[in-house]
Amino acid sequence: MDSKQFREFGKAAIDILADYYDHIRDRNVLPSVEPGQLIRQMSEDAPEQPCDWQDVLKDFTEMILPGTTHWHHPQFHAYYPTGISYASIVGNLLSDGLGVVGFNWIASPACTELEVVTMNWLGKLLGLPEEFLNCSSGPGGGIIQGSASESTLVGLLAAKDKMIRRLIKENPDLDPDDIRNKLVAYTSDQCNSSVEKAGVLGSMKMRLLKSDAFGKLRGDTLKKAFKDDVADGLIPCYVVANLGTTGTCAFDPLYELGPICKENNVWLHVDAAYAGSAFICPEYRGFMKGVEYADSFDMNAHKWLLVNFDCSAMWVRDGYDLINAFDVQRIYLDDVKTSLKIPDYRHWQMPLGRRFRSLKLWSVMKTYGAEGLRRHIRNHISLAQHFAKLVKSDDRFVVEPEPTMGLVCFRLKDGDNLTKKLLENLTAKKKVFMVAASYRGRYIIRWVICSLFTTKEDVEFSWQNIKKEADIICISNKSVKSKISNIESIESVSISEEKTK
Repeated sequence: MDSKQFREFGKAAIDILADYYDHIRDRNVLPSVEPGQLIRQMSEDAPEQPCDWQDVLKDFTEMILPGTTHWHHPQFHAYYPTGISYASIVGNLLSDGLGVVGFNWIASPACTELEVVTMNWLGKLLGLPEEFLNCSSGPGGGIIQGSASESTLVGLLAAKDKMIRRLIKENPDLDPDDIRNKLVAYTSDQCNSSVEKAGVLGSMKMRLLKSDAFGKLRGDTLKKAFKDDVADGLIPCYVVANLGTTGTCAFDPLYELGPICKENNVWLHVDAAYAGSAFICPEYRGFMKGVEYADSFDMNAHKWLLVNFDCSAMWVRDGYDLINAFDVQRIYLDDVKTSLKIPDYRHWQMPLGRRFRSLKLWSVMKTYGAEGLRRHIRNHISLAQHFAKLVKSDDRFVVEPEPTMGLVCFRLKDGDNLTKKLLENLTAKKKVFMVAASYRGRYIIRWVICSLFTTKEDVEFSWQNIKKEADIICISNKSVKSKISNIESIESVSISEEKTK
C-alpha cells in the first residue's frame, strides 16, 4: 500500500465511522448473532495473497460490525461508560501513525514530555494535592497506565517492595521471603474484581472487608482488621479504597481510612476509575475528602472523559517508590541525563514498551477545554437524575440506593424474580442494555448514562421500553396470582364440602 492508497483507505474508514455514529440509533444496541458465528464466517487460514483495501472494509461492514455490541449507542446503559470522541480518535490515529515506543526519554522525547504535561493538566483539573504532580518540587508525578487494573497491581507491587525494604532496614536479620508471606492487602467487599485479582497476581492475601449498609468501607472496620491480623503475626501492607464502587457507585471515606493507614505505615491506593472524572467539577470534590493521605490515586480518563481506551491516569506521591520496585538496567536503556524532573516511565510500569497515549488525552483536552469536559460530566449527571425521576414516578418501582453520578439503580417492588425477569426480557429484545447488581441482599438493575450521544429523548425512550416490559410482566404476575388464589379457593370449598358430608 502506498501513500495514495493510504489516503483513500483512511478517508473511506473515517466516512464509515462518521456514518456509523450518525445513524447508530437505527441499530439495536445488542447484536443478533450466535456464539461462533464470526469464527465460521472467517477463513481458517490467513490470506495467502494481498487483498484490496475495499475488500477489508467490505468484510468489516458485512461480518465484523454486525457482531459488535454498540457501546456508544444511546441505549447502552450497562457497566460504566467507555470513552469516545472524534478528537480522541484523531489523537489515536496520530499516535498509531507515528508508531513510537516511548520506554525512555530518548526513544521519543515528545512522548515522555507530553505525558508529563497532560498529567499535570489533568491532576490540577481534578484538584489533586500538589505533591502528586510532576510540576511540584517533590518526587511525585503522574503516568498513563493501560487500565485501573494495572494501576492497582502496580501500587500493590510497589507497596510490597517498600514494606520489605523498610522492615529489613529496621531489622537486617529478617528474611524477605518470610516477610512476603505475611503481607496482607485490604479492600471493600464492593470492590471491582480487578482489585481481588491484583492480590492473586501480586501474591498477596487480599481481604475483602464487609462494607456498611451503604456500600462503604468504614474506618473502624479497617482498624479492627489491622489489629486482628497483627495479633496473628501478619503485616498490613496495602489498602485499596473505592471512590465509586462498581455495583452502586459508593464512596469509601478516605478521611477515615487515610489516618489509619498513615499510622500503620500502610500504602493507601485510591481507585476512582469511573467517578474520578467528575472531580473536574468542583461541586463533586467533596467525595475525595482525605485524598491527601493517599500514596497513589487512579482514575480512567478512558471511561468518562471522552478519551478512547486505554488511558488510565495514575498519580503517586513518591515516584521513587515505583523506581525502586521496577528499575531493571540494561546498557541499551540509558536513563535521561538532565537536572530537570523528567521521568523514564519504564521504571513506573510493568511493561517496557509503551504507546504514545498522551496524544489522545492532549487532543481531547485541547479540543474540548476544561469547560467542555465539565459540561459533558454535568450533562450526564443531569440525564441520570431525569431518569431517576421517571422511575420514581411509577409506584411499582423502587430506586435504591439514591442515584450517584450517572448511575441509577432500581428494582420492582414485587420481588427479585420479577426484577430479574424484567432485565432478561429487555436484554432479549436488544433495544436497551443494562446489567444487574445487588444492594442489601436485593437484586437490582443498574442503568448508567454511557454514550456521548445520549439525549433527554433517548432517556425517555429507555424508560418507555422498561415501563412497557414491566406492564407485561406485572400483568402476567397478577394473572398467575389470581389463578393460584382461585385454585386455593376451590380447594378450600372442596375440603369444606367433604367435612359436611
